Amino acid sequence: MAWTLLSVPTSKRAELDAALHDDLVSRQSHKIRAAASLGGPADATYVLVEGSADAVRRAEELLREVGTPIGAAEREPLYRKLKDEDEAASAGMGLFFTEG
Repeated sequence: MAWTLLSVPTSKRAELDAALHDDLVSRQSHKIRAAASLGGPADATYVLVEGSADAVRRAEELLREVGTPIGAAEREPLYRKLKDEDEAASAGMGLFFTEG
């Protein structure tokens, strides 16, 4: 699965939402997190879009108008943090439903 990760200033949230409502991009998986919650700047939002290669390219085109791609050195560690966050949440829900 293809993916892209960008940083968008919090002041551009309306433009971010509009870009994510694009017909092709809206059908992909996206995660939006306050950058500060992941060790980033307080005035930014991280956006992860995962899906088909064509949709990810379209997301990059649209989102580059409002944000900047995450640098190569930060991409993988940040992606891993976002995925670990999802896995921890899933594990927690599993415990919630299996404990009794």
